[in-house]
Amino acid sequence: MERVAIIGASMTQFGQREGWIMDLLAEAGIECLEDAGVDSDAVEHLYVSNMASGEFEGQTGVMNALAHDLGVMPAYAQRIDQTSSSGGAGIYAAWQSVASGASEMTLLVGGEKMTHCTTGEATDIIASIAHPAEYKQGVTLPSFAGLTARHYLERFDAPRESLAKVAVKNHENGVDNPNAQFQKEIDVETALESPIVADPLRLYDFCPITDGSAALMFCPESVAAEYTDEYVVVSGIDGATDTHVVHEREDPTVMGGVVESGRGAYEMSGREPEDIDVAELHDMFTILEFLQMEGLGFAEHGSAWQLVEEGYTTRDGELPINTSGGLKSKGHPLGASGVAQGVEIYEQLIGEAGPRQVDADVGLCCNVGGFGNCVITTIMEAAQ
Repeated sequence: MERVAIIGASMTQFGQREGWIMDLLAEAGIECLEDAGVDSDAVEHLYVSNMASGEFEGQTGVMNALAHDLGVMPAYAQRIDQTSSSGGAGIYAAWQSVASGASEMTLLVGGEKMTHCTTGEATDIIASIAHPAEYKQGVTLPSFAGLTARHYLERFDAPRESLAKVAVKNHENGVDNPNAQFQKEIDVETALESPIVADPLRLYDFCPITDGSAALMFCPESVAAEYTDEYVVVSGIDGATDTHVVHEREDPTVMGGVVESGRGAYEMSGREPEDIDVAELHDMFTILEFLQMEGLGFAEHGSAWQLVEEGYTTRDGELPINTSGGLKSKGHPLGASGVAQGVEIYEQLIGEAGPRQVDADVGLCCNVGGFGNCVITTIMEAAQ
């Protein structure tokens, strides 16, 4: 099987955007075609990662509409919905389409338009990810995060400040991302004094509601060389599913989907956790950065907070995490987030991350659906 390459990427400005979902998807798609130097008629497969355009805007059939807007017809078009891991699932689908030989040029575009809704409306749509047995009791993802954070802090004797330092780090990284929703630094005191959302988590422990889109172009490695000398290859990728009912998990501080998808991605790539130079993790809540660090083997169970305290995950640390600003600062337009993670790793590996640039040849991104219900882990490497 020939290796799958990524030869182009784009990301719109994240935040509160005018227009509708199709405007955002088209913006990212056009920019990605231009970045890759690929003509629209060369695209054979088009995947659109999107969780809830029907619920947010009453807009369905986004993949067909985007194929028309980008002029890629008669390319096969498909919408990918895997809740908040739709972007990562889109990367998996795009990889599969090229790896299988079904497509020689595949465009992935992920996006969501959310800010036109009230916070209550958006929260209710997102809460539908939960199992009906939990949803009817009013359980939301923030409440799961608060319960898990409280358990983690008490069980592993972690200081509350360690979670605040995740937010501080990611906001600092977001300052240097021109497309991030929040481009401002915060300090630990500000994070700890912000309003309580789900005890012990406060406002700055949560990502914002966001509009935005991102895109990636995939092709066989032999074809990539026809377009550019600077590309990355997807050396490992895997997805996994954990229990839908969160309270059925044996240990609430272990995200089984992260563990299993990470194991599969490492095995496919022939890499180990210590080989990863930079990572984008799904910090929808600050506690999730700890759980993914441990599930992916970057830290022992219950010890991720110690690495954060030591500065291990800062941009000049041993393993820079969320150099993009993460969902926390960059924003979290559901269907776009996993794709945007891939964009950041791609730019880091080809040396085009600007002031966020770190020394990296191997990168990883982990996109989480719901509260770990489904997970995609992807390992990328700079072309050799």
